[in-house]
Amino acid sequence: MSTVIQKFILAAVTTSPERVPSGTAVFHCKTIEELQKVCNNLEAILDGIAHELDEGLFIIVKH
Repeated sequence: MSTVIQKFILAAVTTSPERVPSGTAVFHCKTIEELQKVCNNLEAILDGIAHELDEGLFIIVKH
């Protein structure tokens, strides 16, 4: 029987790279504006949804 993973974190996008643990793709942004642009692009490219965990820290999740 095969297992299908349906929900997982695709990437983290942050202005504070020290806040993101290793083990996932991390996109470092210098400004909040850049962070928002990168999140919007990654949502479309990866067919995921961006969730804000804290100011300057988003994850892109596949549901």
